[in-house]
Amino acid sequence: MRLMSSRLSLLALLLMATSAVAASSTFEPRGTWSASTKRSDPSTLNLQLQQSPHRNMGFTEPLASFQGLSTTGGATTFTLPREAGTFRFDGQFQDGQGAGHFRFEASSAFLKTMATLGYSDITPEAQFQLAATNVTTARIQALAALGYKQLSTEELIQAGIFDVTPEYVRGLSDAGYPGLPFKELVAGRIHGVTPQRVKELSSAGFTKLPWNQLTAMSIHGVTPDFVKQLRELGFNRTDAEDVIAFRIHGVTPDFVKQLRELGFTDLTQEQLLAFRIHGVTPAFVKQLRESGYPNVTPDELVALRIHGIDRVFIRDMSGTAPKKK
Repeated sequence: MRLMSSRLSLLALLLMATSAVAASSTFEPRGTWSASTKRSDPSTLNLQLQQSPHRNMGFTEPLASFQGLSTTGGATTFTLPREAGTFRFDGQFQDGQGAGHFRFEASSAFLKTMATLGYSDITPEAQFQLAATNVTTARIQALAALGYKQLSTEELIQAGIFDVTPEYVRGLSDAGYPGLPFKELVAGRIHGVTPQRVKELSSAGFTKLPWNQLTAMSIHGVTPDFVKQLRELGFNRTDAEDVIAFRIHGVTPDFVKQLRELGFTDLTQEQLLAFRIHGVTPAFVKQLRESGYPNVTPDELVALRIHGIDRVFIRDMSGTAPKKK
């Protein structure tokens, strides 16, 4: 199963689904579906399953995973086979948009195998979710061999939703992060911390970062390209916390370049952050200069913003403001 464009949305769907399961004592392995092909990736199908107003699940799946699927138009019947069971769909497709009804046929063989792995209490709801997220017994065994033994059923579902695979675990281990707690693996997937990202950041000078800094970088959009641009501007001593602070407060390469064009060529990291925090923008600097203050220092600019002194205030205090009739 491929990830949806927003992993946080998937997390919300998971929480919604699990809360609905807890609130309901009955489970119906059927419901309605809606689907659409993606223009950005026509080889996939975005599928939404609804069993009740409060029980929904959505995911994106390669078209090759389905059997008998045609999205060209008209009535359609197709299946999505999983180890945990098979989803059977019927409905209509038109112009890449489809809807209809589905039912889930649980696999008794899957339950027997799960029991041998220590999961003898899989509920119908859990089996449905394991099937939807394509959690296989092979993945469970591979994760156990890597040290993640006896994960809870909810954690197995999270592994399926966020694509926590043995390959992902091994890749992070090879990149210098072995033995991460399972919740950190999930967080890494949610925020896009991949072995490739670790390698690229290492090439940019950030090697052996603590895991929490790696995730913070991804959360706040610190990309290898962003780091590279800062280095090209002369910020060669910025550490991970500095770069994260730049992203949080909007100190971008473009912001630095605009200020340098105005003559501020040697601003420190602290001054740039202070500019952003207090709203000292290139436009503000230009306004002050047009008001007759061409040589205001960086510290003075920050002080002026803190105290609310701008072009309008200066004009009013100088008595040059247009008089109201």
